[in-house]
Formats: sequence, structure tokens, C-alpha cells
Amino acid sequence: MHPLEALLRQRIAIIDGAMGTTIRTYGMKEADIRGTRFADSKKDLLNNGDIFSITQPAMICDIHRRFLEAGADIIETNTFSATSIGQSEFFVDDPREHGGRKDPAFYQKIIEDKFLNALAWEINEQSARQCREWADRVANKDGKQRFVAGAIGPLTVSLSNSPDADDAGFRVCTFDQVKAAYKVQVRALIAGGSDYLLVETIFDSLNAKAATVAILEVFEEDKISLPVSFSAAVGRGGETMISAQTVEAFWNAVAHVKPLSIGLNCSLGPDLMRPFLAELAGKAHAAISCYPNAGLPNPLSPTGFDLKPEDMADYLGEFAESGLVNIAGGCCGNTPEHIAAIAKAVAEKKPREFSAD
Repeated sequence: MHPLEALLRQRIAIIDGAMGTTIRTYGMKEADIRGTRFADSKKDLLNNGDIFSITQPAMICDIHRRFLEAGADIIETNTFSATSIGQSEFFVDDPREHGGRKDPAFYQKIIEDKFLNALAWEINEQSARQCREWADRVANKDGKQRFVAGAIGPLTVSLSNSPDADDAGFRVCTFDQVKAAYKVQVRALIAGGSDYLLVETIFDSLNAKAATVAILEVFEEDKISLPVSFSAAVGRGGETMISAQTVEAFWNAVAHVKPLSIGLNCSLGPDLMRPFLAELAGKAHAAISCYPNAGLPNPLSPTGFDLKPEDMADYLGEFAESGLVNIAGGCCGNTPEHIAAIAKAVAEKKPREFSAD
């Protein structure tokens, strides 16, 4: 049994909070993310938070440390957009600005681009190494094992939907292109020391399927295997955003992988997410994770979201009391203070029983 699975059977594990939200509290500017290496980049990079793992590693490591000291058992790599496809948004001219369009021919050049592939590898490997260092450093202090989740984000493209209202069959990229981009990310996350792979914030189920195939192919080709987990973002009807797949269908689509955990994150606040979490917990055999946003977005709030640490603690504490979760934490708007409150709220609650077969 994997040590993380053993932990999930003993107690509710805590996953960290929002990297982007916490980065913003450090007051970083465009010059900070560029450093000297990307000083001449033609596009703004400040929204490319993954790059901070390269240009501001001390800050990223400090964030990992704070989440760990707040009570996180699991910290995620800072790799939400760390694929050649994701990074192309910041380093490649958009053909739509010149009367063209993004299409499979455009993305074929992206996945073959040596600079983008090398950058994607570096971000993933370095971020995983940073997490590994701090997870082990904190674990060595208190004797409690910590885990690194290799975070695999949803991409900025959709395999399920056409962006062209006049051409419903058009897709900007192909399944194999998305899979190829994910394979680079998967290998680098493993090389950096991730304990397991987390395909998260799934808004397009077909993108997640491409990530899943990429993971399984890497496992077979490289003769390696790690636990795999999934977490979807759902809309108000409980459907994965763009692909409109219900939570039960979502589970059925990935059950063959025998994931360590499956769950919901981001999208809705905990109050709106609860019925869909309950439905998933009633269907899935795997462990259940839940790390919602701190409510719905509010640009007037200091974190961009309304719910305070005590609010998130109340919601996640109730989820735990109701036997719905094995992993609890927070997504957008959740700082180390939020995670500390959540950890305290679920500390004495029993984890949900699961079979994971």
C-alpha cells in the first residue's frame, strides 16, 4: 500500500491552498517574474505564475514552507500551466492578432518547439524538486511524512468544443498533440520527485483523458508507476464545465485507472459544491478530495474571494463530519491561514471509508 493511501485510511489529509492567491500577497511586479533571464520577453509574464519557480524560487519555496507549517500533508507543484501548450500563450505570437487562427498546424509547431519543451521540462522538474526539498525538510523536523502532488492543469485549449460558432467540428488542436504536451510534463514531474500525479481543475473531460493516456503511456514506456488522482471543476449543475459531464460520468470515465483519489476543486464555493461532492462520494470507490474556492470571486476582497479562514473551516469541517472526504483543502482565495483553519477543523474527524479497487 502506498504511504499516502495508508494515511488517507487513518485520517483526513490536508492539501495546500492557492499558489496564485498567495503569490499576490508578496507584491511581485513584472520585473520580478522576468528576472534577467526573461527580461527581453515581448509579452507580459506576470500572470504566468509557473515561471516564478525559475525566477523567484525563494518565494515559491517560502510559500510551500508556509502551507506545510500550516498543516498541509500534501503540497502541489507550481505547474498548473507548465506545458508547451500552456507556455505558448506567453511566448508565441497569437495568429488571431494578424487575421489568422490557432489550429492543429499551429499547435504542431508548439509541441515541436525546442524552447517551449525545454522550458516546460525545467518548470516541472524544478517545481517538483522545490516541493520535495521542503516536504522532506518539514517532515524531518516533526517526523510526519509529507507528500508532493505533481499538479497537471487543464490547459487553455479544449478538445471537446469548437471555438468557431460556424464550424462545430473544428478543434484548435488534436488529442495526440495534447497528449504529447502532457507526456513531457509527466516525465519532468516524476524526475523532480513527485509522490503522485494529480490531474486537477478538469473543465474538459477529453483533455483529462489525454492527460490520463499520457500518464499511462509514460508508466509503460519508462517502466515506472505512481498513484494517480483526479479533481474536476464543476458548474452550478454539477457538470464538468465545458464538456458538461456529470460527476457520476466523470467517475466512470476514470475508474479504470484505479485512481488513489477523485474529487472536486476550484469553480464553486463550498456551499454550492456540497451536493455534487456528496453525489461523487456516494458513487466512487476511491478516496474523495475536496478543495473549493473560498466562495465566489469578489474583486473587492483582499484575496479576491469572500470566505475567511473560519468560514472555510466551518464548511470543510461539516463535510468531514458528514463522512464525505479523505483530503481537504482550498483552491483560489485560500491562503496558509485558511489551510491552518481547515486542518484544525477536520483534525478529529474520521476519514471516509473507501475501497480503492
